[in-house]
Amino acid sequence: MIIVGELINASRKEIAKAIKDKNEAVIRQIAKDQVENGADFIDVNAGVFMDKEVDYLKWLVALVQKETGMPCCIDSPNPEAIEAALSIHQGNAMMNSISYEKKRLDALLPVISGTDLRVIALCMSDEGMPETADDRLAVADKLVNELVRNHVKPENIYIDPLVQSISTNAGFGMECLNAIERIMDTFKDCHTICGLSNVSYGLPARPLINRTFMAMAIAYRLDAAIVNPLDKSMISCIRAAWALSGKDKFCMKYIKSWREGKAA
Repeated sequence: MIIVGELINASRKEIAKAIKDKNEAVIRQIAKDQVENGADFIDVNAGVFMDKEVDYLKWLVALVQKETGMPCCIDSPNPEAIEAALSIHQGNAMMNSISYEKKRLDALLPVISGTDLRVIALCMSDEGMPETADDRLAVADKLVNELVRNHVKPENIYIDPLVQSISTNAGFGMECLNAIERIMDTFKDCHTICGLSNVSYGLPARPLINRTFMAMAIAYRLDAAIVNPLDKSMISCIRAAWALSGKDKFCMKYIKSWREGKAA
């Protein structure tokens, strides 16, 4: 299971302040903590700073990689900011994200074409958010074909089916899960990824809903997630579900997590 640590995001007030103040200690510690708790990529986002996003994103990438040596997930819809961050990134980064919305697709394809960048591909088009598994698969098909035509390797494509709240439509959870399974069946070399907190929006005990949905998504073959690695209950759920799905050989990752005190 590939885990993208979500915490260095300027939409969080404490992170926005740390970025604005160029507080290296705060960013270093959060990056280090996420890696120590299982993150494979560190998401970096400075999107709230419209005029300074390019400079701040470069600063974040350099700082995170210096502290952890891990690859970043460069989180921006701005081609200029992504190119600037990639120019200093060491190793193969991930880009969050592209979609089948024409304006976004046209802007980002030249940046990623022919590179070895891992790309998060949202099942979103100019027609809006998909509601059914069929809708998601239709967008994924167009988007994957477009990416492959532009020399993006299928194994570098991480398809995000887009999670929606079950409080607004009780069927949204299963539609997303069915989409994950069908995407994995259809695009055999690609991956699936999601940020899952939206599934519980508007409901009580949201962490319980989120963990349960994560376990179900892994059973439907989700193989990457954007989560908080410091959430011990969530990481425990991921390790257990990964072992139960038969993907953790001899349950070694689960056992290692338990020995390190990271399994609840």
